Parts: sequence; C-alpha cells; structure tokens
Amino acid sequence: MTHPDLPSLNALRAFEAAARLQSVKQAAKELHVTHGAVSRQIRALEEELGVVLFVKEGRGVKLTDAGLLLRDAAGDAFARLDGACAELKRRTEEAPFVLGCPGSLLARWFIPRLDHLNRELPELHLQLSASEGGPDPRRPGLDATLLFAEPPWPADMRVFELAAERIGPVLSPRHARFAALRQAPPQALLDEALLHTASRPQAWPSWAASQRLPAAGLRYGAGFEHLYYLLEAAVAGLGVAIAPQQLVADDLAAGRLAAPWGFVETPAKLALWVPLRRGDGRAERLAGWLKTQLADRAVR
Repeated sequence: MTHPDLPSLNALRAFEAAARLQSVKQAAKELHVTHGAVSRQIRALEEELGVVLFVKEGRGVKLTDAGLLLRDAAGDAFARLDGACAELKRRTEEAPFVLGCPGSLLARWFIPRLDHLNRELPELHLQLSASEGGPDPRRPGLDATLLFAEPPWPADMRVFELAAERIGPVLSPRHARFAALRQAPPQALLDEALLHTASRPQAWPSWAASQRLPAAGLRYGAGFEHLYYLLEAAVAGLGVAIAPQQLVADDLAAGRLAAPWGFVETPAKLALWVPLRRGDGRAERLAGWLKTQLADRAVR
C-alpha cells in the first residue's frame, strides 16, 4: 500500500527533531547533518503542506498551531516506529542463531571449542545444523554456514574469509609402518594403500601434484563416505589419510596423528557464509571469534 499524500519521511524526521528539541541546530546535531540541511527539509515540508510550521522568536524558533499539531502526530508516529523496530531487533537477537556446518568440521574442530564459544559469545544462542559434504548456505532456516570453498564468492552472500585451507597426509603412531614412514620422503606414499573419501576425490591427486608426484602412481586402499570416518580410521592406525590441517589440529597436538610431510595450501578458504538479508550483527561477531581461534591455533 502506498501513501501518495504523505510527505517525505526525511523531512518529517527533520521537523520532528527540531520541534521536539525546539532547536534546528540541536536537531542537526542529533541527525548528524548540517543546520542548512534541516532548514531545507523544513522549508520543503512547509511548501508541500502549504502551512507555516515555525516562526522566529528571538534567536530561536517557535511552533505555530499547525506546527504543534504536526509535532504531536509525528512524535507519536516515530515513537511507535522506533518501538516496533526495537522489538523486532530484540526478537531477532533472542532467536537461536542457526549455523550450518559439515559434520566432519563440526565434530573435529567446532564441538571441542563450543563451550569456549558459549562463554565468550553467550548472546549468539547458537544452534548447530550438521550436514555431510558441502551444506547449502541458501537453505531456509540457516543464519550462516561454515565451510571450505573456493572463490569467487556469490553476489547474494556476505562471505567472511577465515583461513586458507591447507591439506596434508596424516598417520597414527599406531600405524604398522609409522617409524619408517615418518622419516621417509613423500614419494614413499606411492607404495602405500592410501585411505580416501568420496567427499574429497581430488585431495590426493592435488597433494601429489604439489609434491611433483604422478597422480597415476597413487594406490588407494579403504574408502569412506565421509571425512570424519576417514580420520577415525587414520587415528586407529589403519592407514595414511589426507585432510585439512584445521580438522586434525587437535589430533596433532595430542599426538594421536602425525604429519611428517607437512601441509600445502589449496585455493579453498574456510569461510563463514551469511545471506545478505541477515543483519543483526551476530554473524560479524561469530566471524571475528572464529578467525581469532584459527589464528591462535595456526601460531602454535
């Protein structure tokens, strides 16, 4: 529904502030505009309505009868608008913040830090939604999505880049050939039956290319549908797996896994994807917290 007879809201806001504060100068200060801008808005409003709203009185201004009538109506209308906006904002901020996340990233990196997050950002009221593979950031009901992906970023998303993805082979001290492999060059893996996952079929070939090894020379052993199960198998000593550094950081620190050949950077980024329609500020706070956590781990 349109209101063709309603004056400009900017002009009404300028008038309401000047009428309430009884000062054009104070109104300009409150609205963060110039004195002249407020005066022009009021003059335009008077011309549109065909009435005089203010008259000069000494060094100040005084409301006319028409000004008094409009002041009361505008003040009430803006007060109701301010109240409604504040209520909508309160409802949004009190609603759960639903974060989509791949199950492997959720289990191996996010959940171990969840208690810390809840203490530092209690206002998030975080609710987690796990999915295997790459969750759809546009899925209804999600406020944000945390995932590994490659740029360029879509125009309908605000994407907070958190860390570069780095992948590398890992194995457990429980592996039968751990002592020999930890001292061996990367090409020794050409003789291993490598653990792999259907969710990242290019991980091993990409790593081989970075080491100048022939991808055709790789031998594959047990395959797993999801990265989480792949890494559980590696921790159990069943073979050599490949994974993002972020997902094995805690295992490396605890000695459950080792990464003798280090990690190489890929074009992908770990990023927080937020639909442009979201604007309550919680996504920005979560992105800042995540970036700090990832940076702290990276320098240890």
